[in-house]
Amino acid sequence: MAEKRQDSFTVTDRRLFTSDGELRKEVSEEEIATSKPAPVTPSAEAASAAPASSTLDPSVPPAPTAAEQKEQADAYGKSSKELDARVELSGHSAKEMEMTFERFMASLYMTAMLQLGLMQEERGQPRIDLLGARQTIDTLSLLSEKTKGNLTAAEENFLQNCLYELRMAYVEVTNALARPPQATGTNPSIR
Repeated sequence: MAEKRQDSFTVTDRRLFTSDGELRKEVSEEEIATSKPAPVTPSAEAASAAPASSTLDPSVPPAPTAAEQKEQADAYGKSSKELDARVELSGHSAKEMEMTFERFMASLYMTAMLQLGLMQEERGQPRIDLLGARQTIDTLSLLSEKTKGNLTAAEENFLQNCLYELRMAYVEVTNALARPPQATGTNPSIR
């Protein structure tokens, strides 16, 4: 009979951020700058199931430090305030251009409608990009899954309506493209 072996191990939380996205108090800025993910050594069973692309790519640059992120966010905020001031001087409200979840969803909706050829730019010809449309619809579906429980009722309703309409339009367009072309002229000998 095989002997039962008990291994002991210590768990050390090396995450830099809390579940709320805040920097943990125990983490110094020096640790952030020098932190690199520990190599993952999966079990033989997990390794055979994991795709080869799950290893870290050394060509990907390290993430910016907390100080760099703060500096960048401050510069972005300053630049945005300057643009808002110019917009206000032109007689428009900067609030009208503020990005909201609904505007983001509407942007993806319009993109998919253009890709399906159901809308077109002014004086432009409709162009169909089924692969692009499918990716845009799948992006909305992904957002629906990832934001579950975090949206207001109005946002959830808007997102689900967008998905429903786009999926139906996609099916209609793909079905129409799959049908053989209809004869345009009538043949008097066929009744």
